Amino acid sequence: MKFIAIIPARYASTRFPGKPLARLGGKPVIERVYEQVAGVLDDAVVATDDERIRDAVRAFGGRVEMTSPDHRSGTDRCREAYERLGAEYDVVVNVQGDEPFIRPSQLETVKRCFDDPSTDIATLVKPFAEADGLAALENPNSPKVVLDAQSRAIYFSRSVIPYLRGVPREEWLGRRTVYKHIGLFAFRAAVLRAGTALPQSPLELAESLEQLRWLENGYKIGVGISEVETIGIDTPEDLEKAERFLDSQFIIHNS
Repeated sequence: MKFIAIIPARYASTRFPGKPLARLGGKPVIERVYEQVAGVLDDAVVATDDERIRDAVRAFGGRVEMTSPDHRSGTDRCREAYERLGAEYDVVVNVQGDEPFIRPSQLETVKRCFDDPSTDIATLVKPFAEADGLAALENPNSPKVVLDAQSRAIYFSRSVIPYLRGVPREEWLGRRTVYKHIGLFAFRAAVLRAGTALPQSPLELAESLEQLRWLENGYKIGVGISEVETIGIDTPEDLEKAERFLDSQFIIHNS
């Protein structure tokens, strides 16, 4: 199978304008993301609506496609970029442009989900650790996922799922594995086209999670389990945290 990573990146972020071009360890964040995926998948391209990001990607030798500024989601931007490429791939992997620490092992885990021919879409989860604490578990910006016996997604929610009836909340993480969603999706090419053409669904609108649209329409979402912690960058404070994490990794690798 042929896999391509498409990295949607826009300049006009509400919480962190210009985020893809922010410097992390001396390089733009978008370059860090590109480097993480380009050697693992068959191809990689950045999808953007901003000439500054386009120029930065070209400057470090990356591939880039200009897309409409009107897309409501990164997935829609991925679809347009894929169609503009004019080449056929079996699977399109949507890697968020603010995930500079996505690991090759995680990408390989997502790829293996497509060994099952019934998988339409694939994504990643990481078990919450007891040390993460209740605040992390209950954070609505960190969606949770429930899996079936075949490691397919049953439901995604900003609430804690499953609810453990009769168990004190502070004991939940010690009593059951709860999965945190890692925001990476991979689609069979035909599913990417069809799934983005669907109207927003009631559950998607309720939780503001586009993956619920695909579940509501019967698509099977395979889930790979990763033990690797990643640091997404949504705010300038996240960038500072990422810089410290990068420094710690350098120290570990050189000790």
